Amino acid sequence: MNELATKRIRTTAAKLGLPHLATELNSFARRADATTLGYLDFLDLVLGEELAVRDERRFRQGLRLSKLPHHKTLDDYDFAFQPELDPRKVKDLATLSFVEAKANAALLGSPGVGKTHIAVALAVAACRAGFSVYFTTLDDMVRHLKTADAIGNLARKMHTYLRPGVLVVDEVGYQPLERAEANLVFQVISKRYEKGSIILTSNKAFSEWGQVFGDEVLATAILDRLLHHCDVLAINGPSYRLKNRLAAIDNDADVV
Repeated sequence: MNELATKRIRTTAAKLGLPHLATELNSFARRADATTLGYLDFLDLVLGEELAVRDERRFRQGLRLSKLPHHKTLDDYDFAFQPELDPRKVKDLATLSFVEAKANAALLGSPGVGKTHIAVALAVAACRAGFSVYFTTLDDMVRHLKTADAIGNLARKMHTYLRPGVLVVDEVGYQPLERAEANLVFQVISKRYEKGSIILTSNKAFSEWGQVFGDEVLATAILDRLLHHCDVLAINGPSYRLKNRLAAIDNDADVV
Protein backbone atom coordinates (compact mmCIF):
# COMPACT_ATOMS: atom_id res chain seq x y z
CA MET A 1 0.00 0.00 0.00
CA ASN A 2 1.59 3.29 -1.07
CA GLU A 3 2.15 6.13 1.35
CA LEU A 4 -0.28 8.51 -0.35
CA ALA A 5 -3.13 5.99 -0.25
CA THR A 6 -2.34 5.15 3.38
CA LYS A 7 -2.51 8.82 4.38
CA ARG A 8 -5.74 9.34 2.45
CA ILE A 9 -7.41 6.30 4.04
CA ARG A 10 -6.39 7.38 7.53
CA THR A 11 -7.71 10.88 6.97
CA THR A 12 -10.99 9.58 5.57
CA ALA A 13 -11.35 7.02 8.39
CA ALA A 14 -10.85 9.74 10.99
CA LYS A 15 -13.49 11.94 9.33
CA LEU A 16 -15.93 9.02 9.23
CA GLY A 17 -15.37 8.32 12.92
CA LEU A 18 -13.44 5.07 12.39
CA PRO A 19 -10.45 5.58 14.72
CA HIS A 20 -9.50 1.90 14.92
CA LEU A 21 -9.08 1.69 11.15
CA ALA A 22 -7.04 4.89 11.16
CA THR A 23 -4.57 3.56 13.75
CA GLU A 24 -4.48 -0.10 12.71
CA LEU A 25 -4.44 0.29 8.93
CA ASN A 26 -0.94 -1.14 8.45
CA SER A 27 -1.80 -4.09 10.68
CA PHE A 28 -4.93 -4.79 8.64
CA ALA A 29 -2.95 -4.62 5.42
CA ARG A 30 -0.32 -7.08 6.71
CA ARG A 31 -3.00 -9.53 7.86
CA ALA A 32 -4.73 -9.27 4.50
CA ASP A 33 -1.47 -10.01 2.68
CA ALA A 34 -0.59 -12.89 4.98
CA THR A 35 -3.96 -14.60 4.60
CA THR A 36 -4.61 -13.51 1.00
CA LEU A 37 -7.97 -12.02 1.93
CA GLY A 38 -10.34 -11.10 -0.84
CA TYR A 39 -11.77 -7.61 -1.07
CA LEU A 40 -15.04 -8.46 0.66
CA ASP A 41 -13.32 -10.48 3.39
CA PHE A 42 -10.93 -7.60 4.02
CA LEU A 43 -13.81 -5.14 4.26
CA ASP A 44 -15.64 -7.52 6.60
CA LEU A 45 -12.55 -7.77 8.83
CA VAL A 46 -12.11 -4.00 9.05
CA LEU A 47 -15.76 -3.22 9.76
CA GLY A 48 -16.11 -6.11 12.22
CA GLU A 49 -13.16 -4.99 14.31
CA GLU A 50 -14.22 -1.35 14.17
CA LEU A 51 -17.67 -2.31 15.46
CA ALA A 52 -16.17 -4.46 18.23
CA VAL A 53 -13.94 -1.60 19.38
CA ARG A 54 -16.87 0.82 19.29
CA ASP A 55 -19.09 -1.59 21.27
CA GLU A 56 -16.37 -2.07 23.89
CA ARG A 57 -15.92 1.68 24.21
CA ARG A 58 -19.69 2.17 24.57
CA PHE A 59 -19.81 -0.65 27.15
CA ARG A 60 -17.03 0.90 29.25
CA GLN A 61 -18.68 4.31 29.06
CA GLY A 62 -22.01 2.76 30.08
CA LEU A 63 -20.41 1.08 33.09
CA ARG A 64 -18.84 4.37 34.15
CA LEU A 65 -22.17 6.19 33.99
CA SER A 66 -24.09 3.37 35.68
CA LYS A 67 -22.63 4.04 39.15
CA LEU A 68 -22.51 0.29 39.79
CA PRO A 69 -20.56 -0.46 43.00
CA HIS A 70 -18.55 -3.16 41.22
CA HIS A 71 -18.62 -5.03 37.92
CA LYS A 72 -18.95 -8.65 39.05
CA THR A 73 -20.57 -11.14 36.69
CA LEU A 74 -22.45 -14.38 37.25
CA ASP A 75 -19.18 -16.24 36.61
CA ASP A 76 -18.04 -14.83 39.97
CA TYR A 77 -21.10 -16.06 41.86
CA ASP A 78 -20.71 -19.22 43.98
CA PHE A 79 -23.93 -21.11 43.25
CA ALA A 80 -22.60 -24.11 45.19
CA PHE A 81 -22.81 -22.05 48.38
CA GLN A 82 -26.54 -21.46 47.75
CA PRO A 83 -27.81 -24.96 46.87
CA GLU A 84 -31.47 -23.90 47.14
CA LEU A 85 -30.99 -21.32 44.40
CA ASP A 86 -31.60 -22.79 40.94
CA PRO A 87 -28.85 -21.44 38.64
CA ARG A 88 -31.17 -21.92 35.66
CA LYS A 89 -33.53 -19.26 36.99
CA VAL A 90 -30.69 -16.77 37.30
CA LYS A 91 -29.38 -17.63 33.84
CA ASP A 92 -32.89 -17.17 32.44
CA LEU A 93 -32.84 -13.64 33.85
CA ALA A 94 -29.41 -13.13 32.29
CA THR A 95 -30.95 -13.58 28.83
CA LEU A 96 -32.45 -10.13 29.53
CA SER A 97 -35.83 -11.05 28.09
CA PHE A 98 -37.41 -9.16 30.99
CA VAL A 99 -35.43 -6.06 30.06
CA GLU A 100 -36.52 -6.36 26.45
CA ALA A 101 -40.12 -6.53 27.70
CA LYS A 102 -39.60 -3.53 30.04
CA ALA A 103 -40.47 -5.82 32.95
CA ASN A 104 -38.85 -6.09 36.38
CA ALA A 105 -36.82 -8.48 38.51
CA ALA A 106 -36.91 -8.69 42.31
CA LEU A 107 -34.26 -10.47 44.36
CA LEU A 108 -35.34 -11.24 47.91
CA GLY A 109 -33.37 -12.72 50.78
CA SER A 110 -31.49 -12.16 54.01
CA PRO A 111 -28.43 -9.88 54.08
CA GLY A 112 -25.28 -11.36 52.59
CA VAL A 113 -26.82 -14.04 50.34
CA GLY A 114 -25.63 -12.40 47.11
CA LYS A 115 -28.66 -10.38 46.00
CA THR A 116 -26.64 -7.32 45.06
CA HIS A 117 -24.05 -9.47 43.28
CA ILE A 118 -26.72 -10.99 41.03
CA ALA A 119 -28.42 -7.62 40.49
CA VAL A 120 -25.13 -6.05 39.45
CA ALA A 121 -24.29 -9.01 37.21
CA LEU A 122 -27.62 -8.62 35.42
CA ALA A 123 -26.98 -4.88 35.10
CA VAL A 124 -23.52 -5.50 33.63
CA ALA A 125 -25.06 -7.91 31.12
CA ALA A 126 -27.69 -5.31 30.23
CA CYS A 127 -25.00 -2.68 29.76
CA ARG A 128 -23.06 -5.05 27.51
CA ALA A 129 -26.24 -5.56 25.46
CA GLY A 130 -26.56 -1.83 24.90
CA PHE A 131 -29.11 -0.84 27.56
CA SER A 132 -28.48 2.22 29.71
CA VAL A 133 -28.15 1.34 33.41
CA TYR A 134 -28.21 3.29 36.68
CA PHE A 135 -27.58 1.92 40.18
CA THR A 136 -28.78 3.38 43.47
CA THR A 137 -29.70 2.25 46.93
CA LEU A 138 -33.26 3.07 47.93
CA ASP A 139 -31.96 5.28 50.73
CA ASP A 140 -29.78 7.31 48.35
CA MET A 141 -32.58 7.67 45.80
CA VAL A 142 -35.05 8.94 48.41
CA ARG A 143 -32.49 11.32 49.90
CA HIS A 144 -31.62 12.85 46.52
CA LEU A 145 -35.27 13.18 45.53
CA LYS A 146 -36.15 14.85 48.85
CA THR A 147 -33.30 17.32 48.45
CA ALA A 148 -34.37 18.11 44.90
CA ASP A 149 -37.99 18.51 45.96
CA ALA A 150 -37.01 20.95 48.71
CA ILE A 151 -35.39 23.30 46.17
CA GLY A 152 -38.06 22.90 43.50
CA ASN A 153 -35.95 20.63 41.31
CA LEU A 154 -37.84 17.35 41.69
CA ALA A 155 -38.83 16.87 38.04
CA ARG A 156 -35.25 17.25 36.86
CA LYS A 157 -33.87 14.88 39.50
CA MET A 158 -36.65 12.39 38.86
CA HIS A 159 -35.35 12.13 35.30
CA THR A 160 -32.17 10.54 36.70
CA TYR A 161 -34.23 7.52 37.72
CA LEU A 162 -36.64 7.52 34.77
CA ARG A 163 -34.14 7.88 31.93
CA PRO A 164 -32.14 4.59 32.09
CA GLY A 165 -33.39 1.44 30.44
CA VAL A 166 -32.53 -0.47 33.61
CA LEU A 167 -32.76 1.04 37.10
CA VAL A 168 -31.15 -1.01 39.88
CA VAL A 169 -32.60 -0.20 43.32
CA ASP A 170 -30.61 -1.90 46.07
CA GLU A 171 -31.39 -2.44 49.76
CA VAL A 172 -35.17 -1.96 49.78
CA GLY A 173 -36.39 -2.43 53.34
CA TYR A 174 -33.23 -1.76 55.31
CA GLN A 175 -34.62 1.55 56.55
CA PRO A 176 -38.33 2.34 57.04
CA LEU A 177 -39.62 5.33 55.10
CA GLU A 178 -41.92 8.17 56.01
CA ARG A 179 -45.07 8.48 53.94
CA ALA A 180 -43.75 11.45 51.96
CA GLU A 181 -40.59 9.48 51.15
CA ALA A 182 -42.64 6.45 50.14
CA ASN A 183 -44.66 8.66 47.83
CA LEU A 184 -41.47 9.64 46.01
CA VAL A 185 -40.69 5.96 45.50
CA PHE A 186 -44.23 5.41 44.22
CA GLN A 187 -43.71 8.17 41.65
CA VAL A 188 -40.57 6.48 40.33
CA ILE A 189 -42.20 3.04 40.16
CA SER A 190 -45.38 4.41 38.62
CA LYS A 191 -43.65 6.50 35.96
CA ARG A 192 -41.35 3.64 34.98
CA TYR A 193 -44.25 1.18 34.74
CA GLU A 194 -44.06 -0.59 31.35
CA LYS A 195 -41.54 2.02 30.17
CA GLY A 196 -38.32 0.67 31.68
CA SER A 197 -37.04 -2.19 33.81
CA ILE A 198 -36.30 -2.19 37.53
CA ILE A 199 -34.00 -4.66 39.25
CA LEU A 200 -34.39 -4.43 43.00
CA THR A 201 -33.07 -6.23 46.03
CA SER A 202 -34.81 -6.47 49.37
CA ASN A 203 -34.34 -8.22 52.68
CA LYS A 204 -38.09 -7.99 53.32
CA ALA A 205 -40.89 -10.21 52.04
CA PHE A 206 -43.52 -8.34 50.05
CA SER A 207 -45.96 -8.91 52.93
CA GLU A 208 -43.72 -6.65 55.05
CA TRP A 209 -43.57 -3.75 52.62
CA GLY A 210 -46.43 -1.98 54.37
CA GLN A 211 -44.09 -1.50 57.32
CA VAL A 212 -41.23 -0.47 55.05
CA PHE A 213 -43.24 2.23 53.29
CA GLY A 214 -45.23 3.28 56.34
CA ASP A 215 -48.56 2.86 54.59
CA GLU A 216 -50.30 -0.35 53.54
CA VAL A 217 -52.30 1.32 50.76
CA LEU A 218 -49.23 2.99 49.27
CA ALA A 219 -47.20 -0.23 49.56
CA THR A 220 -49.98 -2.10 47.74
CA ALA A 221 -49.99 0.50 44.96
CA ILE A 222 -46.21 0.18 44.59
CA LEU A 223 -46.35 -3.61 44.54
CA ASP A 224 -49.25 -3.59 42.07
CA ARG A 225 -47.14 -1.79 39.46
CA LEU A 226 -43.86 -3.46 40.33
CA LEU A 227 -45.10 -7.05 40.30
CA HIS A 228 -47.47 -6.88 37.32
CA HIS A 229 -44.55 -7.81 35.05
CA CYS A 230 -41.87 -9.15 37.37
CA ASP A 231 -39.63 -12.17 37.88
CA VAL A 232 -39.17 -12.83 41.60
CA LEU A 233 -36.14 -14.72 42.85
CA ALA A 234 -36.01 -15.71 46.53
CA ILE A 235 -32.56 -16.61 47.87
CA ASN A 236 -32.83 -18.62 51.06
CA GLY A 237 -29.38 -19.51 52.30
CA PRO A 238 -26.35 -18.56 54.40
CA SER A 239 -24.47 -15.28 54.21
CA TYR A 240 -21.32 -15.03 52.09
CA ARG A 241 -19.99 -12.30 54.34
CA LEU A 242 -20.54 -14.44 57.45
CA LYS A 243 -18.91 -17.38 55.70
CA ASN A 244 -15.79 -15.32 54.96
CA ARG A 245 -15.75 -13.87 58.47
CA LEU A 246 -16.01 -17.30 60.09
CA ALA A 247 -13.27 -18.62 57.83
CA ALA A 248 -11.01 -15.73 58.91
CA ILE A 249 -11.79 -16.43 62.58
CA ASP A 250 -11.00 -20.13 62.08
CA ASN A 251 -7.70 -19.25 60.40
CA ASP A 252 -6.77 -16.93 63.25
CA ALA A 253 -7.62 -19.67 65.75
CA ASP A 254 -5.41 -22.14 63.87
CA VAL A 255 -2.52 -19.71 63.98
CA VAL A 256 -2.91 -19.26 67.73
